[in-house]
Amino acid sequence: MTISFEDFQKVDIRLGKVIDIKDFPEARKPAYQFTIDFGPEIGIKRSSAQAVGAHTKDELLGKLVCCVVNFSPKKVANFESEVLTLGFKNTKGDGWVLITAMNENVDLGSRLQ
Repeated sequence: MTISFEDFQKVDIRLGKVIDIKDFPEARKPAYQFTIDFGPEIGIKRSSAQAVGAHTKDELLGKLVCCVVNFSPKKVANFESEVLTLGFKNTKGDGWVLITAMNENVDLGSRLQ
């Protein structure tokens, strides 16, 4: 299936910094709860991600992650996930390797182009 460039532009992918992370034992699959700072335009948002097994909480705290910020919020167990944190399934199949910025010289809230 192909999409147009205009379709791609509808997906608003932004860079945010993980400022808090908690275990999420209520989730059906092992997951974390994130609080992510997207800077002054978007602000602070929450997300859940199945990154357990691929990342530790200490490893992710302070990381710059890529998230879709224009999806409707999704209820995951007792938690409202406001943004979709992006990643790839790891080779062991027990978690998602999150997409992170390799260079920290990017403003929070910057949009993927």
